[in-house]
Amino acid sequence: MEQEAAAREGADSQLIYRIERPVYDEGFIRSQLLHRKEDSTTLRQRLAQKFRCSSKKAKAAALSCLPILTWLPSYPVKQYLFSDVVSGLSTGVVQLPQGLAYAMLAAVPPVYGLYSSFYPVLLYTFFGTSRHISIGTFAVISLMIGGVAVREAPDSMFYVLPANGSNMSAVLDVEARDARRVQVAVVLTTLVGIIQFVLGLLRFGFVAIYLTEPLVRGFTTAAAVHVVVSQLKYLLGVKTQRFSGPLSAIYSVKAVLSDITSTNVSTLILGLVCLVFLYAIKDLNERFKKKLPIPIPGEIIVVIVSTSVSYGMSLSEGYKVDVVGKIPTGLLPPAVPEFSLLPSLVTDSFAVAIVGFSMGISLAKIFALKHGYSVDGNQELIAIGLCNFISSFFSTFAITCSMSRSLVQESTGGKTQIAGLLASLMVLLVVVAIGFVFQPLPQTALAAIIMVNLLGMFKQFRDIPVLWRTSKIELAIWLVAFMASVLLGLDYGLLVALSFAILTVIYRTQSPKSAVLGHVPGTGLYCDVDEYEEAAEYEGIKIFHSNSSIYFANSDLYVNALKEKTGVSPADLQAVRKAHKKQREKANGNHDSPLKMCAKQGGVTHEVLSYNHVAEEERNGQLGETNSQSDSEGAVFLEPLSAVHSIILDWTSASFIDSVGAKAIKQVIKEYAAVDVRVVIAGCSRNLLSELDTLQFFTGDVTPEMVFPTVHDAVLHCQHSKPSPSAALTNGTTRQVDDTCNQGQITAAGS
Repeated sequence: MEQEAAAREGADSQLIYRIERPVYDEGFIRSQLLHRKEDSTTLRQRLAQKFRCSSKKAKAAALSCLPILTWLPSYPVKQYLFSDVVSGLSTGVVQLPQGLAYAMLAAVPPVYGLYSSFYPVLLYTFFGTSRHISIGTFAVISLMIGGVAVREAPDSMFYVLPANGSNMSAVLDVEARDARRVQVAVVLTTLVGIIQFVLGLLRFGFVAIYLTEPLVRGFTTAAAVHVVVSQLKYLLGVKTQRFSGPLSAIYSVKAVLSDITSTNVSTLILGLVCLVFLYAIKDLNERFKKKLPIPIPGEIIVVIVSTSVSYGMSLSEGYKVDVVGKIPTGLLPPAVPEFSLLPSLVTDSFAVAIVGFSMGISLAKIFALKHGYSVDGNQELIAIGLCNFISSFFSTFAITCSMSRSLVQESTGGKTQIAGLLASLMVLLVVVAIGFVFQPLPQTALAAIIMVNLLGMFKQFRDIPVLWRTSKIELAIWLVAFMASVLLGLDYGLLVALSFAILTVIYRTQSPKSAVLGHVPGTGLYCDVDEYEEAAEYEGIKIFHSNSSIYFANSDLYVNALKEKTGVSPADLQAVRKAHKKQREKANGNHDSPLKMCAKQGGVTHEVLSYNHVAEEERNGQLGETNSQSDSEGAVFLEPLSAVHSIILDWTSASFIDSVGAKAIKQVIKEYAAVDVRVVIAGCSRNLLSELDTLQFFTGDVTPEMVFPTVHDAVLHCQHSKPSPSAALTNGTTRQVDDTCNQGQITAAGS
């Protein structure tokens, strides 16, 4: 009794889905159930409403343009200020050495890295929507800028002969070269800022979605390879030229290896010590991040100690160790970029703009999700664009957010961009007051800082086995992005990777999974009959499902899959019909005698008489008394052309259709109708139906009554109204059918 009560209680608690209604088709729905709302507003009224100014709209616009106004007036000083101060100081300690180091990647003097770590961060505080990302120099963007700067201002352009006219070889004018590269980097940054700002105004924040995660991770891993290769010469202390363009990584490695015998041992030892120390500090910070109040600032320790050692031991003069060199005190006055360089930088600026924004918005969304607030992709584009554009007039290069600094800023308790503002003020202090202190800083120490900060990117190689198990297509995107970027350079590599990612989307739509569905008894569900043993097909009905929309690229493939999966080919059925026709003509050697054909379908015999014989019987009044004992030698027994009388196209997965797809479907419906197989459509969304109306799909033989809201509606309709069994036995004639079960005669007009 207890078990029965429990079973009854379980049955009572289960939700029941029960509904009883007529079978709906689209014609009935449009005429009886659904009626579109009438929009009485005119275009003038809509425009007036959109452009009407009000205090509410003005306030919303101000808050949208200056997001700082949404949180600064209500900033909880007691709760947030101490955390932001600690976070800002911690981030500034990391930002200072990274600014110096990433300037080397951008092929400009180190002080310009400090400029790029101050102005953009200050501006982002006012215009950005993320509260946790750290804006400033970033390895990938710096490397892309450096590649452009080296291409536009190679060393070969700046070799000059000695002024005394001696026979000495030409000397590289480093100051002129660096000045030209700074001009290139600044103009490129200006153009990047303009592109990002305009895209933000045009609400193009969605462009980042085309840079899928596997593409970005493969691309950034390749960028890490380029960065490490570019830093080898600084770590070893060898003098080689910097390469850019396709195969630049291979040429750089070859140049370093060919000159490896001239390695500066002092530089190598100092660099390796810095590498080992930074790696150990990074490992300690990772292992004890929950116990440490703030991360150990390994970078600033390396900078201070290596600078002290270099100054105390005179490494530059005594051991030929390359150092940072002159760092001018103070900020540079604003200057107009050299816009004559713009034409050759357009393509590169688009690549830098998209990659920079993608890195920024991806990290911003991660932190926003973690801390429960939202970021606006379009405003982020505008903010980063303004940071780049305005800062470029103060001699900075393009920036985005840094993953390592953002993690430091967030993990040390940063609540708002006040932390970023304090970090930028630390950089300003160094530039204005104590920049000269870092002039003895060895370049090999900066190379070590860069390399260790890339460890996180190299860990992305772990994606390969994961993607191999989960998605081969995403693995292909990752590998193509990596290989193309390593071999062709970051600019061409990004273009190739993006093109390949788009091609994979086309491939997926061209190669969708298709299936024949069957009904799961007692559920109203329809599933793949090849995959689920409970799914059973209805007799004479095929339900075809494809998980793709229908458009010009896959319409032919859709039609071919339909014929293959259902096993019903109109061409084959037409061939069978022609064979039957020849058989009738052969049997009808004597035209004076009537020809009788018997078609079998579902155990019922249908007798079909020739038109002449029907007319003669009607004249003699013998139509209702056809002789059942006709000469069997004059009868031809035909099997039905197909056991399938109806095909249902399940369009629940289709989101759109174009004119090519619509024409292909109409042609399919016509072909199947010619062989007495009815085609109906089920599961169309209202948007898809609107597209079909726009394409004038419902014309001629194709009507809204052929479209059903659900697959089950279509099935019930097809079961209830099967096509005439003799609809295709003859063409262009009047036919009479004698149903031997019902002993009745039906006269029908042939098509």
